[in-house]
Amino acid sequence: MIQINQEYSFPLENVLFSFALAAEAAEVFESHHTLITGIGKVNAAYELTKAIQIKRPALIVNLGSAGSSFFQRGEVVCCTKFIQRDMDVRGLGYELYETPFSGLPPLLEYGLKMDGVNEGICGTGDNFEMGHSVTAYNVVDMESYAIAMIAMKEKIPFLCLKYISDGADDNAAEDWLVQVHKAAVAYGKLLQIK
Repeated sequence: MIQINQEYSFPLENVLFSFALAAEAAEVFESHHTLITGIGKVNAAYELTKAIQIKRPALIVNLGSAGSSFFQRGEVVCCTKFIQRDMDVRGLGYELYETPFSGLPPLLEYGLKMDGVNEGICGTGDNFEMGHSVTAYNVVDMESYAIAMIAMKEKIPFLCLKYISDGADDNAAEDWLVQVHKAAVAYGKLLQIK
């Protein structure tokens, strides 16, 4: 059983754990319903959509590494708001981060808040951000927006936890390589996965 907050808990057998990379899941999640999507929004959307068609979960949990110049390395952050940070169609009169004709606002608010975990806004894009200075979001990754959007459209509860592996700065690539393996252990402790 995963206890998210006072209102929501889910049996482990009904939870889909989504990771971009197997290294983020490690052996901690190998006996659970785990999906490795690959890196980026397109891979995440494709693999999650396939998985939902095969076995519809009661809860989707997106876990993975992320950068932040706001939160500390090694901290786990619960993201409940999402921005598609590489969507820029201002030239046609849309707001920055707004997807034309989608009916969705630039800031997608969909996700459960986990008790005792700091809350963040995740900026998802198909690039490894190494010079983060934007204030619209304080966590950067490459998959969460797509996963949150699909969960919302499918009306499946969604929990997004990000392990801060780097500062989304000049040292991001080097820091990520060192920290990414620690994510699974942190998630296992937080979610009490055995």
